[in-house]
Amino acid sequence: MDAEVFVMNNQVDLKHKDVTEKILHAFYKIVYPQLGYGFLEKVYENAMAVALTSMGLKVEPQVEILVYFQNQVVGEHFADLVVNEAVIVELKAASRLSPEHEAQLLNYLRATPYEVGLLLNFGPKPDFKRKAYDNYRKTHTWKPN
Repeated sequence: MDAEVFVMNNQVDLKHKDVTEKILHAFYKIVYPQLGYGFLEKVYENAMAVALTSMGLKVEPQVEILVYFQNQVVGEHFADLVVNEAVIVELKAASRLSPEHEAQLLNYLRATPYEVGLLLNFGPKPDFKRKAYDNYRKTHTWKPN
């Protein structure tokens, strides 16, 4: 069984479910209905940060992700948002989500100790993907604190 999903009494319990449910609530019920489709990603990033903060969540925008190879930095990326020091949120404003968007989020998870990520698309129709990458499955490409 995948360690990310636990089933008890026919209930699915996902890692950081409480946080991801709040993020999805902000996406579908607060931000997308008010802003709709057509803005740049930065507008959605700022709006999500405002909505999530007002919901009592800790939000860090533009979190630097350094990729290490043989103890040397070989790449630098920035996650749009990290929520409650637990969930990476990557935002898109595309006509639809693509496999490349999903790969980007998986690589962010792979390059960090975070295990759960949400890919939110502010396209013509709001859409999301949830990804999980357990740390025990990763080859470490981040430097421990």
